[in-house]
Amino acid sequence: MNALLDFVARIGRIVLGACLQSGRLTVFAIEGVSHVFRPPFYGRSFLRAMLEIGYLSLPVVALTAVFTGMVLALQSSTGLSRFAADSAVASLVVLSVTRELGPVLAGLMVAGRVGAAMAAEIGTMRVTDQIDALTTLSTNPMKYLVAPRLLAGLIALPLLVMVADILGVLGGFIIGVVKLGFNSGIYLNNTLDFVRTDDVVSGLVKASVFGFLISLMGCFHGYNSKGGAQGVGAATTSAVVAASVLILAFDYVLTELFFAR
Repeated sequence: MNALLDFVARIGRIVLGACLQSGRLTVFAIEGVSHVFRPPFYGRSFLRAMLEIGYLSLPVVALTAVFTGMVLALQSSTGLSRFAADSAVASLVVLSVTRELGPVLAGLMVAGRVGAAMAAEIGTMRVTDQIDALTTLSTNPMKYLVAPRLLAGLIALPLLVMVADILGVLGGFIIGVVKLGFNSGIYLNNTLDFVRTDDVVSGLVKASVFGFLISLMGCFHGYNSKGGAQGVGAATTSAVVAASVLILAFDYVLTELFFAR
């Protein structure tokens, strides 16, 4: 009987802890977003965050997109050839890249690179009392550290995904023409015939949500880190894991909203 009560109590503690953490995250997100729309605005912090999230993440996102398009063309050709439907390779590649693989893979790459960096930077500032020093200097840490990063994530990731979409389709085009022997004009026509504005826009909307989630997780876990270097390391790991899981979860939710009939 005591073992059962201990088990139920343990489950209760886990549920209460999850609810408490969710509440803290919600309050943190609302406060961070509210500071985006209230002066003063720290333009230099915003531009620095845009540089880190967007420009410096471009190489890894570009390489990921190109090779994803190439692999997708090869795999789809192998599967579709069994049904004599090789002509559908172009449409499958462009729809998969623009709707799903472009935003999701770009989000995961940026989460691993930028989310960890944000959590480490802000976490180090927390454990070395630099955030308290900002407050002492009459600078709101949420406005100076969090709000510019949230806005930058919201804007920068869709720009990265636009590049990823183009390069992913280009990778599929290269494999389709060079290795699989498709006519380049027919491949391009099939690509343009099947892709619609809704497909591209849905991917960009997903990218905006993913960018916000990545910045939010990095800032939240870094801002609330404690315990010295070990705490910063734990916050960095938690930020990447939480951002990756949320990207996959929200990908399903947004896909259901956009494409469910």
